[in-house]
Amino acid sequence: MSKANDASQDLATPVQFLKGGGPDRAKRLAKVGLRTARDLLFYLPRSYEDLTKIRTIATMIAGETNSIVGVVDESDLREIGRDRSILSVLIKDDNEYLRCTWFNQPFLHAKLRTGQKLLISGTAKLKAGRWEMTHPKTKLLGDADAAQGQVVPVYSLTEGVNQTQMRRLVHLAVDEYAEMIPEVFPEPFLAEKSLLGIGETLREIHGPQCPELLEQARRRLIYQELLILQLAVAIQRQRMQASPAPQMEVSPKIDSRIRRRFPFPLTEDQNSAIDDIVADLAKPTPMNRLVQGEVGSGKTVVAEYAMLASVALGRQAVMMAPTDVLARQHLKTLERDLAESQVAIGMLTGSLTPAQRRDLIRAAAEEEIDILVGTQAIAHALESSELQIPKLGLVIIDEQHKFGVRQRAQLKKAGVDAHYLVMTATPIPRTVAISLFGDLDVSSLRKPPPGRQTVHSYIGEESQREKWWEFFRRKLDEGSQGYVIVPLIEETDDTDGGVRSLQQAFEELASDRLESYRLGLLHGRMGGDEKEDVMSRFHRGETQVLVATTVVEVGVDVPNATLMTIENGERFGLAQLHQLRGRISRGARPGYLCVFAAPESEQASERLTAFAATNNGFELAEIDFKLRGPGDIFGVRQHGMPPFRIANLQRDGEIVKTAREDARRLIDADPELTDKAWRKVREMVFRRFGEALDLGDVG
Repeated sequence: MSKANDASQDLATPVQFLKGGGPDRAKRLAKVGLRTARDLLFYLPRSYEDLTKIRTIATMIAGETNSIVGVVDESDLREIGRDRSILSVLIKDDNEYLRCTWFNQPFLHAKLRTGQKLLISGTAKLKAGRWEMTHPKTKLLGDADAAQGQVVPVYSLTEGVNQTQMRRLVHLAVDEYAEMIPEVFPEPFLAEKSLLGIGETLREIHGPQCPELLEQARRRLIYQELLILQLAVAIQRQRMQASPAPQMEVSPKIDSRIRRRFPFPLTEDQNSAIDDIVADLAKPTPMNRLVQGEVGSGKTVVAEYAMLASVALGRQAVMMAPTDVLARQHLKTLERDLAESQVAIGMLTGSLTPAQRRDLIRAAAEEEIDILVGTQAIAHALESSELQIPKLGLVIIDEQHKFGVRQRAQLKKAGVDAHYLVMTATPIPRTVAISLFGDLDVSSLRKPPPGRQTVHSYIGEESQREKWWEFFRRKLDEGSQGYVIVPLIEETDDTDGGVRSLQQAFEELASDRLESYRLGLLHGRMGGDEKEDVMSRFHRGETQVLVATTVVEVGVDVPNATLMTIENGERFGLAQLHQLRGRISRGARPGYLCVFAAPESEQASERLTAFAATNNGFELAEIDFKLRGPGDIFGVRQHGMPPFRIANLQRDGEIVKTAREDARRLIDADPELTDKAWRKVREMVFRRFGEALDLGDVG
């Protein structure tokens, strides 16, 4: 048997058979996924205590971890019952004293004898003018020993295992098994990037000699994790570029014909995005482009241009949205803009009757439909082979962050070879873009079309509520319409904490503040026809105020709606608040928005303050990223990406850029990492991202 196999078997040794393990502790550790020696090696500390800064007792700071060097002046062990004891030790430093106490650790009494020199580390408390520590860490020192503290790892724990036991178990595992972990990087690459070897990295991560070496070890693991991700993204991109797609060249004549459909000149950003798309469509490889835009910047116009270009060149186009409401909005826009054209439009959602569904599927298969609009029901129907679109040339996915990778990839798994355009009105921070969306080309729409008005945004105090509703009613009387947004559809335990449900809010408004006005109710659990009826009445002005959940967050376009009240605003992220604000910036008059909130954290307060301070979605995206991180904003799991173990996209932006450059360089030279020197790295990429890589290139 080879050494590699021997090491692999050793690393698979169950925790039960390790020093300090045992069946009971192994059972407890299995609850947090620690089953083998390898698991322990890669169970990274959640934080560290820096005990390297030595203080005197006189200069200790209450509430902080302090490390001091002193001599045992007194030591007293008292039994207070069966198997219970208190050890009290008085430590002297110059002319100052520190009282240290340990409960139920009588074995320490023999070590902490009078005259023993110690390094003591713990949280200091000042009681009645005297310093005290409970259960501090101790290190015995000889007379000649220099006072040298440690950087101590702090692990996440499970019930029945304390920090000392966890440290001891991991330390023993590192001593015995760290050198068995195979190095994945070639030696020349380690030298080129100034990276520690994996064995030394694990020793420093779990038992740092000093803060400087710890930082090097952390950098090695962060870089490795981000490089593996970037290699997966680069392989995705390379594979996408190697697959075929219909080559569609948009002539000046077709371009002119499409532009005549729009009763307004396009903005500079729209023209730039269209130029990008036209160039992509002309290639024999699939377009894989993300169009991200400010709220109200005209992304739908860009999408409509792309679909009309596809149809003009003899191909069919599909446009998918995350909700029925948004899909129906797109259908109405297309029907309005193409009313006098020969372009046939259909819609497929889950709310169609069986007969309607059969007719639509037949029409698509017989090429009677040029543009098919719908929800992810389209992807499901294609994957099951129920739906056939024989001349599909373009797939557009709107609000792409609301689709998971697997949902979007159903199109590719169904054997659909087409160009892909994904859109979002939630601008993506740069570090996230090159990490989670690195296989996409990006076009940005930053400026709204001329004439769009500013929305005046306010964070309302409870004492200002009546004043706001007076203003709201006055604007309704002048002819405006408005929204009231509530986070919950129905009453839950949360409503006891001051969170109104949708039904509660509707009934309160209808019987009090807005009793003289025509109200409508809208939420995601309503049927498609019911939603359509509610929205149609709001569009026609028959309904003055729409009381709704965030189902109106995207795609709802009612220019006369210029008012919005948001309840419990602390429950929404910045991007979501900005999307909602975008519903009242559609017309020629300014919008007015008031957010009532009860933020329970400093972060929530910062988020609301930032929201009121700027209307720039790109700026807000960066702020939201810094405050909440990419996982909360976009849903890391949606992108088929396992959570990071140590990397942090907020903190490690520079390493992300370096890893991306290195990954692209490696894949350009060796597209599938077949070089023997990179075999272990390739195995790691496919072990961690294999399923996502198989899903393909749809963002």
